[in-house]
Amino acid sequence: MPAPPTPPTSFLSILEQVWWRLDAALDNEMIRASAQLGALEALEAGTTAIIDHHESPNAIEGSLDIIADACAEVGVRVVCAYGVTDRHGPDGARRGLEENDRFLTTRRSSDGTVPGMVGVHAAFTCTQATLEAAAALAISHGVGVHVHVAEGIDDTEASTKLAKLSTNDWLIVHAVHLDSTTPMRGTIVHNPRSNMNNSVGYARPTRFEPAHAVVLGTDGIGADMLDEFRVAYACARAHDVRFTPDQAWLWVENGAALVPPARHDTVLWSYDGVDEPWRGAFTTGVHAIDVTIEGEVVLRNGVPTRVDADEIRAHAAEQALRLFAKL
Repeated sequence: MPAPPTPPTSFLSILEQVWWRLDAALDNEMIRASAQLGALEALEAGTTAIIDHHESPNAIEGSLDIIADACAEVGVRVVCAYGVTDRHGPDGARRGLEENDRFLTTRRSSDGTVPGMVGVHAAFTCTQATLEAAAALAISHGVGVHVHVAEGIDDTEASTKLAKLSTNDWLIVHAVHLDSTTPMRGTIVHNPRSNMNNSVGYARPTRFEPAHAVVLGTDGIGADMLDEFRVAYACARAHDVRFTPDQAWLWVENGAALVPPARHDTVLWSYDGVDEPWRGAFTTGVHAIDVTIEGEVVLRNGVPTRVDADEIRAHAAEQALRLFAKL
């Protein structure tokens, strides 16, 4: 990937020089290749469900279908959301809301299950009217809002803007600079590797408990939740020697509750006892051998049964080169 135009020196400049430029360069084929690869790597890591937060301002319409279909091909569950923002003007915000609405309307299953949420990029990139529209849309579909909150210091006013809109089914992602007494309602999603990568600080998620449930996320840095669990434990331990792997493992278990059907999925690991927190926290190199989702074995002996892993990786590499050329 080519270097950004100027070296980022702050979180906002990382967004402007790296992530927002990347989002704007995406097209449908890149989105499909990325979703397929992400789902494949999740499966190989023993992760059976992904809660995704997507943005592609120049390829909005139908993007959530592309992601959902790509994950379905691999066999991994996915909960989709389009991150609404006013960064690209009122029309961009409107199209983002419409993509959420369209997806939630058309993908509803026969049992009424909705495989998505309403996405919001972050309060500091949205007008209050857009935030209110997103919250109202979520209520109309009976789902929550998936939103990045106070990830960096540029979004410290998020709680003021979102508190009265939030409901218990919201995902409050990052919360690095969120006050521990925030009146916001919802689940805190802690992303330790992403926060370190963007140099935004440590969220200290224990300060939100028990008022808020805490779960672990990756914010796009792969889907290996065992890796994220180990890093989450190490980060917390560095700040409090009393913190134990059991507490970090609870964040993994809380995450499973966000996609209830995933609780019935099964994974055979290369290491017996990985789900015993004190053993799992100090044992690296663990991988999934077999994965069963909805009664179907979708990974056998480390090999996906529905798709050709080499083909997916080759296609993703081709699309990455296209992306890099545009950047």
